Amino acid sequence: MIGGAAIGAMQGSFVALIGVPSFVVTLAGLLAWQGVIIKAIGIQGVIGIQDPKVNDVANYYFPDNWGWGFAIAASAAYAGTVLFGIISRRRAGVHTRYLWLAPIKIVLVAGICFFVAAVSNRDRGVAFALLLMAVLLVFWTYIAKRTLFGRHVYAVGGNAEAARRAGINVKRIRMIVFMISSGMAALGGVVFAARLSSVDLNAGGGTILLDAISAAVIGGTSLFGGRGEVRNALMGSLLIAAIANGINTVGYSSATQYITTGVILLAAVTLDTVLRRRQAAAGR
Repeated sequence: MIGGAAIGAMQGSFVALIGVPSFVVTLAGLLAWQGVIIKAIGIQGVIGIQDPKVNDVANYYFPDNWGWGFAIAASAAYAGTVLFGIISRRRAGVHTRYLWLAPIKIVLVAGICFFVAAVSNRDRGVAFALLLMAVLLVFWTYIAKRTLFGRHVYAVGGNAEAARRAGINVKRIRMIVFMISSGMAALGGVVFAARLSSVDLNAGGGTILLDAISAAVIGGTSLFGGRGEVRNALMGSLLIAAIANGINTVGYSSATQYITTGVILLAAVTLDTVLRRRQAAAGR
């Protein structure tokens, strides 16, 4: 992950300091680092992973009692967060709209947590990878929504020049975002390698890169910047996975999956473009 963050800093410097389009930098990085990998392990090379600590990242499952404990802890934490927000707004004199939605949200989230724990325990238990994903989801959502850095990221994505005039260090924000993205990509690579207990050039290719981009866009992240949430990217990835599983279940070919995902991606980007034009015409 440190190596990935370093790569992100190097590539981000071309975007932030020189002004090279980010798409060109990431595409060039994809080709260049693919060459580095081929040089390191060879065309047909496979590196087996013998370290159980690494393999357990994707292959460790908690006992049933731990799964129920995680469900209780997650439900209690969410309930506490919602109630703390309501109390804080009341102390500040801010009216809370739709207060009746709070208990519904708490019950819904608790139901989802216990449902996931029940389904997982019927198999092998709650996976460590699932817990890792949940922790990262909460962490990065907090960073994006509750911190000054997160607000600066949205500001730079929405209008870099306005952010610069407001005193935000646009170059620094862009480099840090590149580092975070590359670090998380490296962590994803560790999870994927742990799942296969090996590193292989024939694995991890195909549409995984495009699926990652599609998940964010389908989930509502704007390609023009300034809008999007971490949880929405997760929803987008779940939609893509559901499409793939459904198509495989009914026996259609992978070509149908590609076409369907491409149409949904195009529809999402088209909708985002139309909405932005309407907002610009309305002066917002």
